[in-house]
Amino acid sequence: MGAASKPLVSRRVKVAGLGKYLPERVIASAALEAELGLEPGWVERVTGVRERRRKGPDETQASMGAQAVLAALADAGCSLDDVDLIVCGSGLSQQAIPCTAVLLQQALGLAARGVPCFDVNSTCLSFVHALDVVGDLVARGSYRCAVVVSTEATSVGLNWSEHESAVLFGDGAAAAVLVPTPEGEPSLLFEGCFTTDSRGAALAEVKGCGTAWPPSDPATPREYALFHMQGTRIFRHAMKQSVGFFTEYSTRLPFALEAFAALCPHQASLVAMRLTARACGFRQDQLVENIETHGNCVSASIPMVLHDGVRGGRIRRGDRVLLAGTAAGLSVGALAMVY
Repeated sequence: MGAASKPLVSRRVKVAGLGKYLPERVIASAALEAELGLEPGWVERVTGVRERRRKGPDETQASMGAQAVLAALADAGCSLDDVDLIVCGSGLSQQAIPCTAVLLQQALGLAARGVPCFDVNSTCLSFVHALDVVGDLVARGSYRCAVVVSTEATSVGLNWSEHESAVLFGDGAAAAVLVPTPEGEPSLLFEGCFTTDSRGAALAEVKGCGTAWPPSDPATPREYALFHMQGTRIFRHAMKQSVGFFTEYSTRLPFALEAFAALCPHQASLVAMRLTARACGFRQDQLVENIETHGNCVSASIPMVLHDGVRGGRIRRGDRVLLAGTAAGLSVGALAMVY
């Protein structure tokens, strides 16, 4: 992380509203087990997922993200007229060009207003990275009502020959509205911290669909458009990175890790999430989880569990909350906030 002894900078930025969108179609793990010839109970035992959602044929990342934005704006007491920045932090893109945030703007009916848009992509940590970037912009006064959206349609690129990863993922979207913290309120966003070890880059990847193996090249194998993951190796690698990362991270906080009311981790898999959290010094009662009913929704997982923690009463105004996770790369990241 560098500058290990340097305290984390806090910014007077408030997550004023949160929204989530889940497609209607529910896919039960039992149905996948029957379809794939797996023994009953295998999926939930291995991944912790009982069910996940799949987008409908007429749904897109932009349409799902737009629903999450509208819910977040309503929660914040804001309107579309207030929005002055749209940032999409997603691991998947609806199309190569333009960025997904542009398509979100279109879906929200904001094209005529010229609201600026851009994407941030660090796979599963995209929301946390985007929140960090937008937090700086709001803190310095560049924007007054920014929305950060993560929207994922994982179902389109799953590799069904790799059962452990294919049954893990779900579709959906989540969004947050960021505003300057009003006087007299406690809300803060601390700066985010991230580390990447690219020696693990090949452990989770979609090899094709870019310039190295373009879809237009007949030499590009079809399977390069599908997701490939070496789950066991990722877990071992990520565990090793995470323990050192959070040991150092804790020295930069103005309070101990045990002071967090809630840890909102990436929902990688139930066992991996709990073991990593414990190894990094967190208590089980600090974790907010929804993997059982959502699956792993890539970048949308962290804002979804933040949303669910607030809606479920686990997180209240003034609570210390930590957003944390791992991502392809391999990366580890965290961002602390006073909600």
